[in-house]
Amino acid sequence: MGKLSMATAIFCAVAVAVLTAAVGGKAAVVEHTFVVHEMNQTHLCNTTKIYVVNGQLPGPTIDVTDGDTVVVHVKNHLPHGLTIHWHGVRQIMSCWSDGAGFVTECPIPPGGEHTYRFNVTGQVGTLWWHAHVTCLRATVAGALVIRPKGNKYPFPTPAKDVPIIIGEWWELDLVELDRRMHDGNFDDNPLSATINGKLGDLSNCSGVPEESFVLDVVRGKTYLLRIINTALFSEYYFKVAGHALTVVGADGNYLTPYKTDMVTVAPGEAIDVLMVADAKPAQYHMVALANQPPEPDPQIPGFVSRGLVRYVGVPSNNNGMPVPTPLMPNQHNTMPSFYFHNNLTGLAHPDRHRVPMHVDERLFVTLGLGSICRNGSKTSCKRRRSNETIVVATMNNVSFHHLTKASLLESYYDGKPNKTLYTEDFPDNPPHPYNYTDRALIPPGPLEEALEPTFKATKLRRFKYNSSIEIVFQSTALLQSDSNPMHLHGYDFFVLAQGIGNFNPRTDPKRFNYHNPQLRNTVQVPRTGWAAIRFIADNPGIWYLHCHFEFHIIMGMATAFIVENGPTPETSLPPPPPEFKRCGANGLTRP
Repeated sequence: MGKLSMATAIFCAVAVAVLTAAVGGKAAVVEHTFVVHEMNQTHLCNTTKIYVVNGQLPGPTIDVTDGDTVVVHVKNHLPHGLTIHWHGVRQIMSCWSDGAGFVTECPIPPGGEHTYRFNVTGQVGTLWWHAHVTCLRATVAGALVIRPKGNKYPFPTPAKDVPIIIGEWWELDLVELDRRMHDGNFDDNPLSATINGKLGDLSNCSGVPEESFVLDVVRGKTYLLRIINTALFSEYYFKVAGHALTVVGADGNYLTPYKTDMVTVAPGEAIDVLMVADAKPAQYHMVALANQPPEPDPQIPGFVSRGLVRYVGVPSNNNGMPVPTPLMPNQHNTMPSFYFHNNLTGLAHPDRHRVPMHVDERLFVTLGLGSICRNGSKTSCKRRRSNETIVVATMNNVSFHHLTKASLLESYYDGKPNKTLYTEDFPDNPPHPYNYTDRALIPPGPLEEALEPTFKATKLRRFKYNSSIEIVFQSTALLQSDSNPMHLHGYDFFVLAQGIGNFNPRTDPKRFNYHNPQLRNTVQVPRTGWAAIRFIADNPGIWYLHCHFEFHIIMGMATAFIVENGPTPETSLPPPPPEFKRCGANGLTRP
């Protein structure tokens, strides 16, 4: 496509958001067209090819109301396949539209098109959408805002709401980054953090500061900041100098209002925050700072972006006064994240906030690293990060093997179990217990070497419809000390408790919050700590579970859950919709 026709296509795509049947407060059909294409951007004195939707970075915001139906037509103008995942959307009886590459569908081929259709009933707040093949979500991403019916919030109605999308700027081509990580090379880092696609004035080209994101405010007004972490690699601390923040929601669910001066947002999370413009009229910096564990590499560079809150009427020179900058934690101090997440509670909802008090299935899932022999035919090789091995990520010592030519959901739905594609024996527990958080396991050594060997496999876990599931995730110190933001597609779950150290099955359940736990789709499992969740398996289909650090996904920290059909047609996964395109022999959807 030539430049003129591409520009025309993008203009039409931006203009095609269609709202129908919205009369009298009735549910609407909200329709968008996404054209996914390449374009160049220049930052830090270098021009980089990036991948975007409709010429926008971040991508367009989808703005709907509880009860609406969303229809998105995706046109892939990239030279490789992709899917779009609607992160946090429950997808009740619409697993076919989840957009998880090789889990619920094969990628849309170059030049191809695909239509996603889903309903957002029963969810209110901030979710998001992103590419779900390779590392493209670094730039192919945007907000998905679900407003309450009648615009009635359980807090003062804000004057304005603003997506604050925290991301990363990569000079390396994202497809090449993905290829390197699949080859076991994890030495690349982004050059900067971004706020709404802007690097901020702490970065510069030949002494000229990069552009900053600016939020103009009116004194006395309240603003709803919809903070989303789209980054591949890092959790972020976010603060605004001179302003308090009140957390009121997360992952499309309301929270008990929690006042703080800093928000912590992990990859995959979306946090709703009220900010009152009650400071002296001036300019104030907002800062997004990545936190990094001190081990195994304390030399990881700091990723930071700085934006601006600017009161209307204040001159650009801030009346000659310096612009206040918030005091941020040390980038290697991860405890503020633990305290932040542990202080959040759900806002009681009579219909949805009912924690299942019985448990049908219990899983204890360890999260760590291991290695496989580089020569796949060998079962033994030199360990301790030698050149004979490839470091992989694991859940219960299984590193997930992602399919590349078929969709798990298609195979399951067609009733043709194929053990060459997957098995249904994901383990409920690690193969043998050990001191999971022993820091002596972080550097290669004799203790670690005995636990390091693992294997690749596509192991799934099956659950009966309407069964109650409890999962305790345990972050380990095996070859690393990362936190792990675990995201489950197709479900919200109750976060019953989080802790530091090894989970104690005798004493820690006494700490479980059954009264007002958070309802989330992504839980930040603390560094060398644990998190307990519970949910009812009431949404049939195949649902991807994975860490939202991109390197952990590629390394294999994932699995998928099969949820069986219920006893009636209304509780069973329907056939693929007419617009669904099945996988071809090349691992891409058919024309």
